[in-house]
Amino acid sequence: MLNIVLVGFDTALASAMTGVMDLFALAGVTWNRVQGEEVGRHFNVRIASPDGGPIRCINGIQILAQLSYAQIEHADAIIVPTIGGPIDEVLVQNPKLLALLQHANREGWTIAGNCTGNFLLAEAGVLNGRCATTHWGFKQQFAQRYPDVKLTADQLITRDEHIYCAGGGLAWFDLGLHMIERYVGFEVALQTAKAFVIDYRRDSQLSYSLMRLAKPHKDELIKHIQAWLQQHYAETFTLDELAQRFSVSKRTLIRRFNAALDSPPNAYLQSLRIEATQKLLEETTLTVDAVMVQVGYEDASSFRRLFRNRTGLTPTEYRRRFSRR
Repeated sequence: MLNIVLVGFDTALASAMTGVMDLFALAGVTWNRVQGEEVGRHFNVRIASPDGGPIRCINGIQILAQLSYAQIEHADAIIVPTIGGPIDEVLVQNPKLLALLQHANREGWTIAGNCTGNFLLAEAGVLNGRCATTHWGFKQQFAQRYPDVKLTADQLITRDEHIYCAGGGLAWFDLGLHMIERYVGFEVALQTAKAFVIDYRRDSQLSYSLMRLAKPHKDELIKHIQAWLQQHYAETFTLDELAQRFSVSKRTLIRRFNAALDSPPNAYLQSLRIEATQKLLEETTLTVDAVMVQVGYEDASSFRRLFRNRTGLTPTEYRRRFSRR
């Protein structure tokens, strides 16, 4: 059997540990039992802590460890769970884990991090020059702290050589299934997903992210324009007409938008329209074409292509997943 070690630490997210452990421990087990077939375990899963003592998770649950970091002689893979506490504090408080990750990298063990747990991988330096992802809500903090990492925060799962990263907090099941497929095969990964009744092969977290359209700034002109756009985003107008409405040149409009919001006016308007589209798909039964017209688009193919680029889903897929009705 393959050896998987979950490396716990205080304030870790409990579900990101116990959930992954269940996936690996029951791969080849639950499905086989349902089908009346012989059980065939594929993984030996253990939990390690800095000193072998219990792990105090962010929700107050204590999880017992089977070994300390120092007792890990070999692992086919080590998995770092989500950081549930203050990230900066966790990074400072876990030098033993950083050292373990550096050792694992030198040995070529598979290293996998989930969500904000990828901050620990980056802090250890094992992500330098490599592709990675993290929770969409922390991508700016991650990018500023680790400029040498090739961050692709729109991706739910990344793999660069022997290092895996998963995005959002519950992406541990995507991570686990990907690793099961790599180690055992697609059929077992698919059977495990079916046994746990979870989707397999999701690849983007764009549809879960917030547009962050209300970025704070002090430019009063841009605040006025934002307020106007919030009311009139579905109307047809050019940048020249928008600039003229607020008595500035088109060049000044673009420059001040970029300075205040890190976004040109056209991209900001598109974001408003996509956000409105999401809301209508979630809360109404309007057809996709009717939603398209209501938010200010006329070309169906362009609208669908833009929506997919921004959210990772087609409008129909988005409604199926997020509709409140």
